[in-house]
Amino acid sequence: MTLVLFGGPAHAHDPIFGLGPHVLFKGGIEVATEVHQEKKGNERETELGLELVYGITGDWAAGMELPYAWKEKGSESTTGRSDVSMFTKYRFWRRDTLGAQESAAVLLKVKTDTGDENATPTLGTGTTDTVMGLAYGNEGRKWYRWASLRYRRNGKNDAGLRRGDKILFDLVGGIRPKRTGYLEPDTVWLLELNGEYGRRAELNGAKLPDTGGTEWFLSPGIFWTKRNFAVKAGMQIPIASGLNGNQEQTDYRARLVLEWHL
Repeated sequence: MTLVLFGGPAHAHDPIFGLGPHVLFKGGIEVATEVHQEKKGNERETELGLELVYGITGDWAAGMELPYAWKEKGSESTTGRSDVSMFTKYRFWRRDTLGAQESAAVLLKVKTDTGDENATPTLGTGTTDTVMGLAYGNEGRKWYRWASLRYRRNGKNDAGLRRGDKILFDLVGGIRPKRTGYLEPDTVWLLELNGEYGRRAELNGAKLPDTGGTEWFLSPGIFWTKRNFAVKAGMQIPIASGLNGNQEQTDYRARLVLEWHL
C-alpha cells in the first residue's frame, strides 16, 4: 500500500489483494485512486475509491477510504456513495540487512455505516464492521515474500441481520526480473494465494443455511513504480470453493490502483 526506501535504491511494496507491513515515512502523504470490480452470478459491482494516508511516525500511519459504487443485479442497477472506512497500521518490528528488509505490522480498520440507504440494489452493508490484521514481509532486491491474516467482525443491521464474520489468509510471492535504481522505472511481478472463510449469517439469532463457507483465489498481478508514483494491477481467479447451501460463486475480482507519495 505504500512505497518507501530501504537498503539503498530499492522500493518497498505491498501485495495487491493481501495485507503488507509497510507504512509511510514520518510526515508523508499518500493519495491513491482505485478501481475494484467483482462479478458473482448476475451481480456485478464496480467501486471507485479515493484513499488518503498520513505518516504519523516512521512506523505508524493512518488514513481513510472514500468509495463510490456502481452496482448491477439482474435488470436493476444503481450508483452512489458506499461505506467510508478509516484505518491505522503500526509496524512493530523491522530488520534491515544488505539489500533486504523484514518487517511485521498490525492493522485496525473500521468500515462505517455511511452508504446510500435508499439505493436499489443497496450500496454498503448497513452495518459498522471492524477488521483486525497481522502482516509479515520479506523483501529483497529480487525476491519478495508476504503472509497475512485478517479477521473481519461484522455488525448487525436494523432488520436484525448479521453477516457472518470472515477470516482472510494470504500468501504472496514476487520477483523483480531486472534490478533497477531509484530514478529508473521498476517492475515486480506478483502471485498471490488468497483464502476466505466466512461463518453463516444470522437473522435475529437464527443461522441462515445459504450463507458462509470458503473460497480460494489465485491472483497474478504487477507492481510498477517510478520514483514516487506507482501502478498496481491484479485479478483474483477462483480455484476452489466450499460455500454452504445454494450460493453463487465468485466469477472474478479485479483491482487497479494509482498511487502518489508526497
